[in-house]
Amino acid sequence: MVFSVLTDSQSRQIKSYVLRQGRLTKGQARAIEIGWPTYGLSSSNGVLDLESIFSRRGETVFEVGFGMGESLAAQAKAAPEKNFIGVEVHKPGVGHLLLLAMEYELDNLRVFQEDSLDVLLGAIPDKSLSIVQIFFPDPWPKKRHEKRRLVDSEFLNLLFKKLEFEGLVHIATDWVPYAEAVEELFINRQDFVIAPAPKRPETKFERRGRRLGHEVRDLAFRLA
Repeated sequence: MVFSVLTDSQSRQIKSYVLRQGRLTKGQARAIEIGWPTYGLSSSNGVLDLESIFSRRGETVFEVGFGMGESLAAQAKAAPEKNFIGVEVHKPGVGHLLLLAMEYELDNLRVFQEDSLDVLLGAIPDKSLSIVQIFFPDPWPKKRHEKRRLVDSEFLNLLFKKLEFEGLVHIATDWVPYAEAVEELFINRQDFVIAPAPKRPETKFERRGRRLGHEVRDLAFRLA
C-alpha cells in the first residue's frame, strides 16, 4: 500500500489554526522561563531519541493542540508509567501547562511550541507513538474553510507512518458534521479500524460546549 506523505522539505501552506496573540500572565511567563529547559523541545534539533529524552522506554502519547494543558497534565499525572508529548502554538497555553507540570512534579511530559506537522515530520521517529490524541480541533465549519482542517488524508498518512503497530488515534469534537467527516476519512481506509475511545479528562472547552448544548463525540481508530 502506497500513500502520499509530506516529506521533511514540505509543509502545509494553509495552516489549520489562527495564531492568536493571547495575553501571557506573569505566572505563565515565569513558568516558561523556569520550566522550558526541563520540558521544552524543538523540532530544529532533529529526530528525538525518546528513550533518552524520558530516560526509559514506555508508551508514548502525543497530543496535538493541548490548549491550556489541564487535561494533558491530568493524564500525565494519572499515568506516570507513560510518556506524554504535547504540541501547542499558543504561548499562554504552553505557559499554563508548564505551571501545572512543575506543580505536579511531572517527569513524563515534554512540550513543543510549534506547528504539529513540523514536529511530526522533523522530530518524531517513525513507528514510535502509541496514541495520538486531538481534542476539540478547530472544525472550520464553513464550506470554504474545510481545506484548513487538520485531519485530512495526508495527515492520516503521516499518522500511519508515526504510529506503532496497533497504535491509536483518539479525536474528540463537539461539532457533529466534523465528527462525521473525520469518521468517513477513516472508514474509507484499510489501515485503520474503529476502536473504543479511551476515557479522558473533561476539558474547559468541552464544558463550555456542553453548556451551549453541543453534542460531544469521541472517535477512536486503531492501526490495523
